Amino acid sequence: MAAFSYNTAAELFPAAIRKKKRAGFAYRRFDTAAAAVQFAIEELPADSLNGAYLQVEEARFDQSGIRSLYESQDFPLERRVRAEEPATDDADAA
Repeated sequence: MAAFSYNTAAELFPAAIRKKKRAGFAYRRFDTAAAAVQFAIEELPADSLNGAYLQVEEARFDQSGIRSLYESQDFPLERRVRAEEPATDDADAA
């Protein structure tokens, strides 16, 4: 596989969701693939990322591919810790 260039322009397409009037986000174009990958992983809700794809030149990446690009040691941007949803403790509910 050829080396991936994070500096290439990229397009992020939403999942085609038939039951909803619109997806969680609209099509977006990014100056760099790195910015697109970072946006997809750090900003999109998980349900919006599911089914979305990233187009970089002739290559297309699904949710798994986007995550692999983000987790790669070659990813050039600083990773931000994604805010986790607050955990609920069943013991506190009683």
